[in-house]
Amino acid sequence: MEQRTSSPYPGKDRPVLAVIGVLLVVSTVVFAVTDHRKDWRWYQAEFRKMVAEKLGEEKAATVPAGMKQIWVKDLGRADRCITCHQGILWKGFEDAEHPWKTHPAEPLRTHPVEDYGCTACHGGQGWAVESDKAHGPIHFWEEPVLGKAMGEAYSLQGSDKAALMQMNCNVCHRYDRETKGADLINLAKKLVNEKGCRACHVVNGRGGTIGPDLTYVGDKAAEQYDMSRLGGQKTAFAWHVAHFKNPKEIVPDTVMPAFGFGTKEAQALAALTLSWRRAPVPATYRPGVPRTDPQTPEEIAEEERMKHGPGAWFVSTGCFVCHSVSSLGVKSAAQVGPDLSTAVEDTQSRFGKTVDDFIRNPTGTMSVVLSRQIILTDAEKEVAIQKLREAFAEHQKQKAAAAAAR
Repeated sequence: MEQRTSSPYPGKDRPVLAVIGVLLVVSTVVFAVTDHRKDWRWYQAEFRKMVAEKLGEEKAATVPAGMKQIWVKDLGRADRCITCHQGILWKGFEDAEHPWKTHPAEPLRTHPVEDYGCTACHGGQGWAVESDKAHGPIHFWEEPVLGKAMGEAYSLQGSDKAALMQMNCNVCHRYDRETKGADLINLAKKLVNEKGCRACHVVNGRGGTIGPDLTYVGDKAAEQYDMSRLGGQKTAFAWHVAHFKNPKEIVPDTVMPAFGFGTKEAQALAALTLSWRRAPVPATYRPGVPRTDPQTPEEIAEEERMKHGPGAWFVSTGCFVCHSVSSLGVKSAAQVGPDLSTAVEDTQSRFGKTVDDFIRNPTGTMSVVLSRQIILTDAEKEVAIQKLREAFAEHQKQKAAAAAAR
C-alpha cells in the first residue's frame, strides 16, 4: 500500500480549507440572490399580475415560470426572448407595453414562432436574458434588434421607423421582385432595376464585373470598410448610405457615378445590400419558390428582338447594358451611359477627341469598361468605330426626316 506523506503545512491546512468553504458558501448565496433579482423574473411576475387582473387567477396560473427557450434546429438558433416577452401569443394585450405586448397576428400566421423563433426576423442576441445584452447594441455583437429605436438612431426616413427589420425579411425573400409589407426593400429593388446596378455589379449570379460582386456583400464585417472619410456613425449601414449618396466622397478612386439619391433612397439601398448575405433558408420556409433571379419573360423577349435588329452588334458585345442606341432600336434597361446614337458628336464635345481616338484610347469610366468587361481586340475596336458611325448616320437621317415632316 502506498504510504502517504504528511502535509508540509500541517498548521495551515484546516484554516485554508475553512476559508475555501466559506468562500464557496458566500459565492453560492451571492449567485442565488443576484439570479433572483434578474429582470426577467420581475417581467414574468408583472405579466402574471396583468393576466390575473384581465382574465382571472385561473388563467394567470397557466403562465409559465422560469427561463424559456425556442430552439430552431434548421437555423441553429436558440431564442430566449419569450422568457420576458410572454404576451406574444396572448390575445388581449395588444395595447400593453413591451415586453408584455401581444405580437401582431398576421406575420405569425405565415411565420409561426415555433418554426422561426424571434431573432431570425427581429435580430438581437437570442440566448441573452438581460435587456441590454439581448437588444444591443453592445460590443462584439453585430446583430442588434432592428426595431424602432434603431431606426430612430439612424434617422430613418418615412413613418415606419422599424423598417430596418426588412433586412432580415429579405434574407428569405431576396429573389422576390416585390415582397408584401417590405416597402423599404421594395423601393431599393426597384432602384436596382431602374438604375441598372447589374451593369457593373454581379447580383445573385447575374451582372457585370466592373464593380465588386454584391451577392453576399452583407457578410462583410464593419472592420473591412474604410471609415476614414465617414462622418458621424461608423457602421456598415452608415457607410453604405453615404456611399450611395456620393460615391467619390467615400471612395475617391471609384468609377461609380453619383445617381443623385436622396436620404430615403440611399437608406433603402443600404438596407437591401446588407440583407444580401449567406444564411440558411430551409426549403419549408419558401416551398416551391425558385432560388434564382432570372430575367423576366418580357426582358428576354425584348433582348431577343434587339439581337436580330440593326443594332445587334451593340447587344452581342454587351454595350446595350449601359447604353441605348435609339437610332438602331436598341434600348438599355439601365441607361447608365449616354445614347450612342450621337457618340460621334459627344466624344468631340465632352472629351475633345474624335470617336476613333476615344475608342482606341478611352478615358474615364470607359477605360475601365474596355479593360475589364468589354475587352475588344484592335480589329474589334475598328468595327466598334464603324458601328458608331453607322448609328450616327442613321440618327442624322431620322432627324432630317422628322424635320421635313413638320
